[in-house]
Formats: sequence, structure tokens, C-alpha cells
Amino acid sequence: MKPRIAAACIAAACVALVAGCTVGPNYVRPTVEMPPAWRIDVPKAADLANLKWWQQFGDPVLDDLVETALHDNQDLRIAAARVDQFIGALTATGAQLYPQIGYGADATRARATTEGMPPFPPTLSPTFSLYNVSLGAAWQTDLFGRVRRQTEAAQAQVYASEQGQRGVVLTLVSGVATSYIVLRSLDRQLEIARATAANFQGTLRIFDARFRHGIISKTELTQVRSQVQQALAAIPQFEQAVATQENLLSILLGRAPGPIPRGKSIDQLLAPQIPGELPATLLQRRPDILAAEQNLVAANADIGAARALYYPNLSLQAALATTATAT
Repeated sequence: MKPRIAAACIAAACVALVAGCTVGPNYVRPTVEMPPAWRIDVPKAADLANLKWWQQFGDPVLDDLVETALHDNQDLRIAAARVDQFIGALTATGAQLYPQIGYGADATRARATTEGMPPFPPTLSPTFSLYNVSLGAAWQTDLFGRVRRQTEAAQAQVYASEQGQRGVVLTLVSGVATSYIVLRSLDRQLEIARATAANFQGTLRIFDARFRHGIISKTELTQVRSQVQQALAAIPQFEQAVATQENLLSILLGRAPGPIPRGKSIDQLLAPQIPGELPATLLQRRPDILAAEQNLVAANADIGAARALYYPNLSLQAALATTATAT
């Protein structure tokens, strides 16, 4: 009976040695008081938030521009690469919980000198080979949870970087949609400016004919000519604004500045249907808020990793090596 008890105690000790204890505070999400009811139900609001809202404008050209931006935008590629970077850091940190194994091997060909005292035996060859093979293993038991806290912090940073990427996506899509609508608005203003200039030029021809027949004075004719020049001067300003907006939209699309295809006019675009009252729980879907919470989780885990440095660190190491020679 006693050997069984001793074996059980040894097994329990091994489990405790492997599991260890994790020091530091565990993260607890702060409680926020929420109103009991809303004018719009949460499922309806969640479905609305998950929609591709830019498609509600009903412009296929805008849809293509958004897809191009999501595929080619450089900021979005940087955000995706940052996620991969933190995933790699998480993998490297978590690997410390497992045994580390290393090995090595080398071979050397050498020649001994035949000169000196005592003289080199003539029956032996002065040339020989030396072979070395080594195998090592090390394991850090992580008794007080330093590596586990570091892994927790790295995992939270991965989540935060993913939310940062999501935030870049939302900002990019809204930027493309807003820039396109502004562009179509400038196109409309340019059309109005050109139509206004054409109308004033027609009026100028009428006033010029009336002046030649002595119906009006030269002062009235000069006033109309001034209005024509003012209308013509507004056209280059709108043309420059359109070109600047096209360049801005091209940068969001991840390509060199150039012309942007047009779809529906500003008057033909449909206004998205957005409820007037949305629940405050949708704030939990905002990527900046989620990223801030994950950064808080990582900082909380770093406290435990720092506290674990006050305690002893136990490492188990083993090594095996052999050397052989041959002539």
C-alpha cells in the first residue's frame, strides 16, 4: 500500500512541477451599466452592421472601387503584415513552454608534425580524422507562469493587431465611398459651372446685339461681359478640384494618380437606410475599442510576467557528446 501512496505523491509532485502557478492578476472586463431596453432590437442592428453598406448606394462603379482598394491599398497590406508579425511573436513565445533540443556534428581532417622529440613513430600515419557529435536538451519548467503570462500578452497583441487591421478596412472603405461621393458632387458642380457660363455667353450675344442697335448702353453690356468672365473663371477651379479628388481616390486605391471611372450621378445615388436609434452594445464591435481592450489585457499579463521574475527559475538540461578518431 505504501509504494502506491509514494507513487501517487511523486506523480502529484510532477504534475505540480509541470503546471506550476501563475502569478499576477487575471484580467477581468470592467462592468458597464447598460439601459434595459432600446428602440431598435440588437439582432436587427447587428445585421445592419454586418452588411456591405456601400452597396446601398446602388452604384456598381463604387462597388468595384471598394473591391480594388481592399485588394491593392498599401496601408491595408501593412496592417495584414503586422498581424503576421504578432502571430510569429506568439509562436516564438509559446515555444518556450516546450523542451528545446539542439544537436551538432563536425568532422576535421588534420596532420600531426613528424618533427620533434620524441620522434614520431614510423608505423603510424601522421594524418588522421576527428569526428564530434553532440546532442543537447533543455526545458524551462515555468513554475510561476512567466512564459504563460508572456504568451497571454502575445495572444492579446495578436487580437489587437487583428482589430487594427479591421479598423484600417473600415476607414479605407468609408474613405473610398466618401471620396467618390465628393467626386461626383464636384462633377455636378462642374457641369453647373459650364452650363452657367454657356447661359451667360448666350445672354452676352443678346446684349451685344441690343447694344449694336442702340437699345442698351455700353455699361450694361460691360456688366454682362463681367458676369461671363466670372462664370468662365469658376470652371478651371472646379476642374482642378476634380483632378485633386481623383488623385486622392487613386492613392486610396493603391495606384498612381489618374482618371477615375464614373457611375451614377450624385442625384441618382440612393441614400442608405440607417435606423435613428442604435444600441450602445454596438460599441463593443468597434475595432478601436476592441484593440484598446486587448492592449489592456496584454499590459495586465505583462504585470504577471514581471512579478514572476522575483521567483526562482528552474531549468532542466541534458547533454550527450561523443568523439571518434580515424586515420
